[in-house]
Amino acid sequence: MRCPYCGNDDTQVKDSRPTEDSNAIRRRRVCNGCGGRFTTFERVQLRDLVVVKKSGRKVPFEREKLTRSVMTALRKREVDPEAAERMISGVVRQLESLGDVEVSSDQIGDYVMEGLKGLDDVAFVRFASVYKNFSSAEDFEAFLRQMDEGRSAVVKDDV
Repeated sequence: MRCPYCGNDDTQVKDSRPTEDSNAIRRRRVCNGCGGRFTTFERVQLRDLVVVKKSGRKVPFEREKLTRSVMTALRKREVDPEAAERMISGVVRQLESLGDVEVSSDQIGDYVMEGLKGLDDVAFVRFASVYKNFSSAEDFEAFLRQMDEGRSAVVKDDV
């Protein structure tokens, strides 16, 4: 494994353990060149997914890109990193279980929105603002109104 700090290929595993949900192995590594320490994750990958963009262009699925977008939505929110990682793993498992190698960017966005809704409301709205391409304050207001109406319907059904 290449060191992210100095690029040295000579790194050593110091500690390995399963993640909380046992869907990955977490490895603590140290670089024999610069002494830098970093963490890697080893996960099962069932198939190589291809994302079909709205333009029709096809690109390989990148878990790292999904993780970056979720972490951007969660920035400065008090959400357990393990819970965020479980949500991301759940999205990837849903995508892999669709049975098709090609998945639309809309499908990915919908799964992420559903995951964030259960994790953090503010992150959910942040992600929605980019995913749904909000262009004005009115877009936010309409979206929040729609969220409130959905919650009101659930509360009325429970009563």
